[in-house]
Formats: sequence, structure tokens, C-alpha cells
Amino acid sequence: MKTRNLIAGILTVSFAVSAATMARAEMVKGEVRKVDETAGKITLKHGPIKSLDMDEGMTMVFRVQDPTMLKQVKVGDKVQFEAQRTASGLAITRMQKGK
Repeated sequence: MKTRNLIAGILTVSFAVSAATMARAEMVKGEVRKVDETAGKITLKHGPIKSLDMDEGMTMVFRVQDPTMLKQVKVGDKVQFEAQRTASGLAITRMQKGK
């Protein structure tokens, strides 16, 4: 019985880690509309962000987790990004120039 419980626990943790990894992997396409390095914010026109329960695209202001991300982009750039809910609101946790 202990072995069965141990295996069930391992499988539960494994599935939870896989789900978290899959949720983290969602990259969203967007376009830079404004960069505010002083405030550490970026305005993006973007498509749906399923991980944040946003089923429609829109234009939004996001904080950035790492302010150096803002030095890599300018208005008009196409980007792919990942956003998460944080204690201070929605934040871009990863961003790269799109193609």
C-alpha cells in the first residue's frame, strides 16, 4: 500500500510539473507600441494570452520583470513574449524579437 501511495504521489508531482512547464511555454505574438524605460513598462498590441484567461487580443501596458528587456526593442518591433500575474500586476517575464 505504501508503494502504491508513493507512486501516486510521484505521478501527481510529475503531472503538476509538466502542466506548469506547458503553461510557462506559451509565447504570445505582439507589436511594441510604446517603451517607457523610466517606469519599466512596455505597451504591446497582442493576441490572446490563454495562460492569463485573455481570449481576445488587445493593446495593454505591462511591467517588465527585467528592465534590460526594454533596451532590446523599439516602437514597431514585432515580439514574442510571455506574461505572468505577479504581486504588482501583469508582467512580461520573457521577451524576444519576432520574425
